[in-house]
Amino acid sequence: MRDRGFGNDELMTPRLSLRRPTPADIDLIHAIHSDPRACAHNPADMLGTRADAEDLYRRWDEHWQRYGFGYWVIYSGGSGVGFCGIKLMRLTNRDVLNLFYRLDSEAWGKGIATEAASAVVDSAADQLPGYPVIARVRPANVASQRVAVRAGLHRAEHLDTQGEDGLDWIYTTHWP
Repeated sequence: MRDRGFGNDELMTPRLSLRRPTPADIDLIHAIHSDPRACAHNPADMLGTRADAEDLYRRWDEHWQRYGFGYWVIYSGGSGVGFCGIKLMRLTNRDVLNLFYRLDSEAWGKGIATEAASAVVDSAADQLPGYPVIARVRPANVASQRVAVRAGLHRAEHLDTQGEDGLDWIYTTHWP
């Protein structure tokens, strides 16, 4: 699948720059993933130490190296404010692109997650059209549900599944 990747390490929107993570982003990874507010709906994603953030960065980088796409760091006004991207995973015996977005709580409510997620979904449709994009969202996470819908995904109840932290409601661009 590497040859079908996005082909670059940066994705631009009118207000945002999404860039492939580098080791310089490990502190941001740690800061956001150790914030109980940012991980409230996904407590299994909480990181305890900087070493945990280094490990998470390594996994993200391995995905980039293997497939040519992955999670980006979202920059707004020159500062890193969160993460958004896709990773290859399996759902009901199909390869899918899992849409992920997590922002510093100070960046919430400004449309940043929607703008970033929309750009990622559009790029995935362009570059990897054979794969459905999915978002796994907790039933109580209304803000994340709104982002998924605004990014072009629709609710697919028949795909709901148990996740690490409870029931995952599935949103998807299309399902073959």
